[in-house]
Amino acid sequence: MKIIADNRRARLDYEFLDELEVGIVLLGQEVKSAKGGGLRLRGSYARLHDGALWLVGAYIAPYPPAGPLAGYDPQRSRKLLAHSREVLRIMGRMKTERLTLVPKEAYTRGGRIKLALALARSKRAFEKRAAIRKRELQREIGRSVRKKAV
Repeated sequence: MKIIADNRRARLDYEFLDELEVGIVLLGQEVKSAKGGGLRLRGSYARLHDGALWLVGAYIAPYPPAGPLAGYDPQRSRKLLAHSREVLRIMGRMKTERLTLVPKEAYTRGGRIKLALALARSKRAFEKRAAIRKRELQREIGRSVRKKAV
């Protein structure tokens, strides 16, 4: 399993409650570009439309060796592949608890590109500050331990 894109910003902005692995429908050129590092997940999210999951706002750069593709939109919505019972479970929780479906990372498994989606609750400003403060404190403790060991 090779991670090809990571949504680091989502870790700061959201509290993850549940995780789901889904496939993604791509064009051939998009697959080559994504595997080559041309996939950006920052600011993207998944939504339900007509009983299916769609990835909105993800950017997949055009694949340069293939040449320009007429009418290609790098930020088009892309269909996500998931089992219907998972979609129903997610849909129920999203409506009752006011949650968001955010992509955490994209990776390859058996030659196919998969997305790790997280059912997430948005953090408020004070929660983000507390998380940053906690992370800084852990770094400071690690530094002091390393200094004492030397």
